[in-house]
Amino acid sequence: MSRRPVNPTRRLGDGGSIPFVATIQDKSRNSPLLSIGLVVVGAILLIGYCYSSSGGASSGIKDVSKLEGGASCTAEVLQALPVLKKAYGDSLHKVLHVGPDSCSLVSSLLKEEDTEAWGIEPYELDDVSAKCKKLVRKGVVRVADIKFPLPYRPKSFSLVIVSDALDYLSPRYLNKTLPELARVSSDGIVIFSGYPGQQRARGGEVAKFGRPAKLRSSSWWIRFFVQSSLEENESAIKKFEQASTKRAYKPACQVFHLKSYP
Repeated sequence: MSRRPVNPTRRLGDGGSIPFVATIQDKSRNSPLLSIGLVVVGAILLIGYCYSSSGGASSGIKDVSKLEGGASCTAEVLQALPVLKKAYGDSLHKVLHVGPDSCSLVSSLLKEEDTEAWGIEPYELDDVSAKCKKLVRKGVVRVADIKFPLPYRPKSFSLVIVSDALDYLSPRYLNKTLPELARVSSDGIVIFSGYPGQQRARGGEVAKFGRPAKLRSSSWWIRFFVQSSLEENESAIKKFEQASTKRAYKPACQVFHLKSYP
């Protein structure tokens, strides 16, 4: 009795007969689910990336809005440096900056040829860069309460520049701090102060500074300078205004030029 030959084509078509073929078929059935899963994972990763990027962008926008609102007079000093050079010349070669973000300003000044610079940070330093930490370790930038005597000898600096610091002091402490600024300078003091009505120090900043900023008018400051026996530096004022006009520079903060004590 003859046996019928086996049809190999039919044998291969039987998925239950060959495990390898069954596996391929199962994967083909599950491929839509796998694709959907990959799409979901990709979407989650994309959302996470966008969220982290938006966080960085929002902090950058926050910084810009602070500058646009006049909240940072220290940033204004950076913009005014070319004008200050024209107004003060050699007096800008040995500078002390008093105010927040002194590390940034001091770093910019140190890039200038034949310029020595130091800084006093009147508030606690939070999340500072490695470069700033290095300046603090070297003693180039110090953290010090400006309501107390400054840790420098008389006339240690040719010029003292102050920004975002005096606005947070009451008249009681200004009576102590202003004479100290005059004591450690030899050629003058430049004060950058906010205009009345500008938004300053909210939330955590108030806690950090101890009190909200008290933005005073120019007439208030001038009266206070007279009471403190501090004279305005008319020569520096004129040179600063001339240099500002040539560079089309308009300060976003009030700028006062004072003489040092004799």
